Amino acid sequence: MDTKAFTRALKKSENYNRKGFGHGEEVATVMQSVYQSNLIQQIRDNDYTLQKGDVTIKLAKAFGFCWGVERSVAIAYETRQHFPNQQIWITYELIHNPSVNQDMRDMKVKFIPVIDGKKDFSVVGDNDVVILPAFGASIQEMQILKEKNCQIVDTTCPWVSKVWNSVEKHKKKKFTSIIHGKYSHAETIATSSFADKYLIVLNRSQAEYICNYILNGGNRDEFMDKFKFAYSEGFDPDLDLEQIGIANQTTMLKSETEQIGKLLERTMMKKYGPDKLNEHYQNFNTICDATQERQDAMAGLFDEKLDLMVVIGGFNSSNTTHLQEMAIENGIPSYHIDGANRILSGNRIEHKPLGNEVKISAGWLPEGEVVVGVTSGASTPDKAVEDTINKILAMKLVAVN
Repeated sequence: MDTKAFTRALKKSENYNRKGFGHGEEVATVMQSVYQSNLIQQIRDNDYTLQKGDVTIKLAKAFGFCWGVERSVAIAYETRQHFPNQQIWITYELIHNPSVNQDMRDMKVKFIPVIDGKKDFSVVGDNDVVILPAFGASIQEMQILKEKNCQIVDTTCPWVSKVWNSVEKHKKKKFTSIIHGKYSHAETIATSSFADKYLIVLNRSQAEYICNYILNGGNRDEFMDKFKFAYSEGFDPDLDLEQIGIANQTTMLKSETEQIGKLLERTMMKKYGPDKLNEHYQNFNTICDATQERQDAMAGLFDEKLDLMVVIGGFNSSNTTHLQEMAIENGIPSYHIDGANRILSGNRIEHKPLGNEVKISAGWLPEGEVVVGVTSGASTPDKAVEDTINKILAMKLVAVN
């Protein structure tokens, strides 16, 4: 389908809104009381350091709510104020944060149910309001909602929309979109829906496999099995890798996205020659500024002497997971939690090790003096960071002023 024409028509519809409803000041006051933190501001003002008794907290210089997430949450609050008596739905989690999604439920906002792995939009009535989350929604979901004639409130992050525009440019030139991301992630599902042909690449290792196939050929069946669930219908690696364009899930590790782009560029140059590169390869910079800032700030923490890292964010948050990954790569004991309630009595912590299921670890906080690095993903409010720091201090029997 002509996705560009569809989205253009949708945005002109009277039932479509992506700018809020004029309740910005009132909502900002509510969000400040619910999500912001005086303690975190004090730590910022003190060179991102807090020292209490035996505990020193080193806070990353960029963390927590990004502009796109804050915008999404604010518009969701505005939507409830503007439609006080109508049923409101969200097509997925608004953002990857359990406390914020619970706040939505507390406002009587419902989430589209998933049955046998598929969203059931039959629950949506003609007069209902449907919020598209920060990650966006697939073009097929938007079609369903437009046909239902319901009110659509689009809180898609503009950085995600920027990636969609890149995919549209690939499609216009009949290029296959190589998307650096996770095929099951809501954002990547939405992005791939705008493509004609696509292949989703998880990491550098998979990119190297693709490059070898481009240069030397290989076992087609093995290729298709390796990327099962990660390519468009009718995709043929022997035909559809001759012209490729790069895109990415905005929350992936910046350095890896850049490495994959350079690797594919060199491969296409070797295959077709430098003078033919532009006929076979496209790359637009779609790395999210907020993701990059949080990763750079995390790297800055490694200049400090840290005994351990606490990374706060939803367990299904890709950008939070990559912050955790950076700590591990630098040899720092690291604990990924989604809220202060994961810090348990008896010096135990319920956390998610990278690539594994949630587990409880004992004795995680060392005795005596300790320096704890703290950061949080782009969907984590400052209040959640404050609660976590207070819990750590309490465990060390430090009185919090």
